[in-house]
Amino acid sequence: MEACLYFAPCKLNLFLHITGRRADGYHDLQSIFLLLDHGDDLHIRLRDDGQLLLQNPLPGVAPENDLCLRAARALQSASGCQLGAEISCTKRTPMGGGLGGGSSDAATVLLALNQLWQLGYSRQQLMQIGLTLGADVPVFIFGQPAWAEGVGEQLSAVALPPEIMDKYYVVITPQVQVPTAQIFAHQALTRDSKPLRIADFSNGANSSAFWQQTRNDMEAVVCALYPEVNNTLAWLKQYGDARMSGSGASVFVAVDSAAKADELIANRPENTSGFWAKGLKYHPLFSSAKD
Repeated sequence: MEACLYFAPCKLNLFLHITGRRADGYHDLQSIFLLLDHGDDLHIRLRDDGQLLLQNPLPGVAPENDLCLRAARALQSASGCQLGAEISCTKRTPMGGGLGGGSSDAATVLLALNQLWQLGYSRQQLMQIGLTLGADVPVFIFGQPAWAEGVGEQLSAVALPPEIMDKYYVVITPQVQVPTAQIFAHQALTRDSKPLRIADFSNGANSSAFWQQTRNDMEAVVCALYPEVNNTLAWLKQYGDARMSGSGASVFVAVDSAAKADELIANRPENTSGFWAKGLKYHPLFSSAKD
């Protein structure tokens, strides 16, 4: 069988508020996730011998820790499927940038193998398997703009207005990786943001009000610890309401045209990478899981 090509989109946290800390040490948060039409390519070939093979391991990542392979093994174990797969990943999403690249790869493997292995798993079943691999994996299986609460596992579809969906998102990543656990544990992190309502951001939400009323609560801590993030964000703020995605290090701003996006990418600070993308209404593999 020829290998099939699948797309693994990256994501932005349009905002990230931390509303509390639980007794178990986890944090309550609120966020809106937007999938982008930029990401990794996965080539997956069906095997009939049950073997799961990774064709091009990521540098510095042991195969047993690779999220693509872990996702395939988790689905094979849960389903008892006797089929296998060969998986190859072409990375485009920066690692450690807060864009969910590895989580998206895992989600795409689960969605694709659900289709290739003809398992018929529901979206909720795949999300439960995905959650064992990482907190962000279910977001990509959910597969549409999502309002997130709890520790990020409570997801609801959010109808973002054209003023937000139709923007061109410029994403700049400095050459630094930010460990999420370090930021969540930092004593300077604020954990008392006032909870918001999903209705405040659906169906007619004003774009300027959205950016004024929201922020990323991790941003100040990351900028204090990582000057590269602080300097890149300061540069991008010249062009709009720029902010950090997730726990960083990637920062982004929404602009009105591809020409403006191209201009910012061309003139980005030294020692950074960058791309621009538009939001996705649905994951390309959205229909491969039953609701």
